[in-house]
Order: sequence, then C-alpha cells, then structure tokens
Amino acid sequence: MASSIGAITSVSAPSSFSCKATTKISSLKPFSVSLQRKSLPSLRLRSLRVSCVAKPETVDKVCEIVRKQLALPADSAVTGESKFSTLGADSLDTVEIVMGLEEAFGICVEEESAQTIATVQDAADLIEKLCETKA
Repeated sequence: MASSIGAITSVSAPSSFSCKATTKISSLKPFSVSLQRKSLPSLRLRSLRVSCVAKPETVDKVCEIVRKQLALPADSAVTGESKFSTLGADSLDTVEIVMGLEEAFGICVEEESAQTIATVQDAADLIEKLCETKA
C-alpha cells in the first residue's frame, strides 16, 4: 500500500513481498513504486505508478494561451480537464496552441509528444516535464 500526505511518502508491503521504490520528492516530482509477487497467487498487482500533476500556475498559463489561440472570451470555462476538441480546436488550432506554448515556455515539443496532448492538463504536464529536463 502506498500513501502520500504532503511531501511525506511511505510504502509498505507484507513481508512476503520484495519491494523496490524509487522516490524523488522535491516540489512533488513524479515517483514510482514496484512490487514483485513472492506469494499470494491471487494478488495480481505487480506495479504501481504514481505521478503528480503540473503546478497550478503552469495550468493557468496554459489556459490563458489556449484562450488566446482559440479566440475564446476571457470568461470562458477553460480548466485542466478541458479538451482542445471540446473547446472547438481542430488539428491546425492544436498545432498553433503547441507553437504558442513552445514560445511562452521556451521549450521545444517533439511531434510525437505533441500528438499525445488532448487536454490542457496534458499540455501542462508535458511542459513541466520538458522544463525539468531542460534545467
């Protein structure tokens, strides 16, 4: 069982399991936990992956850029869960959104990564990942 409270993370497993954990806790960075089954044949959980979402400021900035690129009113509801297609974006709009994000955050989004972006949250998570890699 994995639990997280603020920046405190703990992993516990029955003594019949070997447990390998990789944890990087600094401003709520992603971490992963792997459990390998030693006994209890009915247990099918072999790995558990927990990842944290982008900072609220990043999501807010992405929302602003999406509103601007799609010429949406300032009071339109754009949140992390907003899908570009639901907001009226076609494939060209999505390319323009990605270009706006690259310019605003000083990053370069590979085409393969750009194709995985469907929501504001997807974009914000990718931006934080690229900014972390860049640093």
